[in-house]
Amino acid sequence: MTTLGRGASDTTAVALAAVLDAQLCEIYTDVDGIYTADPRMVPNAKKLNSISYDDMLELASSGAGVLHSRAVEMAKRYNVNLTLRSSMNDVPGTTIKEDIGVERLSVSGLAIDRNVARISVTGLPDKPGIAYSIFSPLAKEKLNVDVILLSVGEGSHRDYCFTVNKQDMHAAVEILEQHKEKIGYESIITDENLAKLTIVGAGMANNSGVAASMFEALYECGVNIETISTSEIKISVLIDERHIAKAAKAVHDKFEPMLSEDFVETNE
Repeated sequence: MTTLGRGASDTTAVALAAVLDAQLCEIYTDVDGIYTADPRMVPNAKKLNSISYDDMLELASSGAGVLHSRAVEMAKRYNVNLTLRSSMNDVPGTTIKEDIGVERLSVSGLAIDRNVARISVTGLPDKPGIAYSIFSPLAKEKLNVDVILLSVGEGSHRDYCFTVNKQDMHAAVEILEQHKEKIGYESIITDENLAKLTIVGAGMANNSGVAASMFEALYECGVNIETISTSEIKISVLIDERHIAKAAKAVHDKFEPMLSEDFVETNE
């Protein structure tokens, strides 16, 4: 008996289901489904009856630890019907599938990632190839980079800001210092006291004002935004790690009225 990767029982289960052309793959764990947020941090989080592969993949990749992103990616690729449920009771779990209905939630869930460090490379020359000179050495050492932002610095200089896992921060800085002459930066600034808050929903593309509502919630609870990153189905912000619980609850409260009973059940 073996698993595909260290402790990757969920990925192995999906792989076997795909090979065996199984009608359903049920994964039993210590929670009874996928919630709109971590119930330990957001007491009024609700369990989702169903969620799309894309939304679940973004949540898993953004810090929701209930299901590994590799398992979700494999389930989507091979169209494996996937259900996550509790090994402690017979409560129906959450179904992860391709189509969850015509009407999609504008926001399906919220994920928190505390394992975030930000690296700012400042005073870069404004010329082609700078991004490659920064990220190519990191890629060769297999260091994963997440949020990447380019900003205009003083004069004709540019600044690059990106995030890595906290345990990779010192290695990333060391690599950049080894290539300082080639890159041509002035300084490197790091910050480990951050957390990433992400809202996910495939319905965002057809619902205007989602980003504004998230920013309003953070403003109302007095949390400052350090960095913003967006895509079609997710919005991520970096904030002070000390305020992550307050911010998560405020953002979840803002979007809770939009959650239809067709998609969620009350967390008892």
